[in-house]
Amino acid sequence: MIHYIKTKIMKFVDLFKDDNKINEKNIVGFASFAVMVIFAFADILTGVFGSELVIADSIFNSFIIITLGSFGIDGATKVFTPKPPK
Repeated sequence: MIHYIKTKIMKFVDLFKDDNKINEKNIVGFASFAVMVIFAFADILTGVFGSELVIADSIFNSFIIITLGSFGIDGATKVFTPKPPK
């Protein structure tokens, strides 16, 4: 059990290394999108029960900008990066 926890911690630490294979922009974009989905489900549930969920527009718009920005930057990187010849 201790070995399992230690390997999970080491995998988390690997996220912050410069030579990892994980795309950090995708992680941030997915986390932001997940928060937006949670807000949407909470809004639907509170609407079903007859009350209104008050979320500041600036907070929700910030998550939209983060999501679109992180996925947009990643997409632009893939499009504009020259591919090595085969």
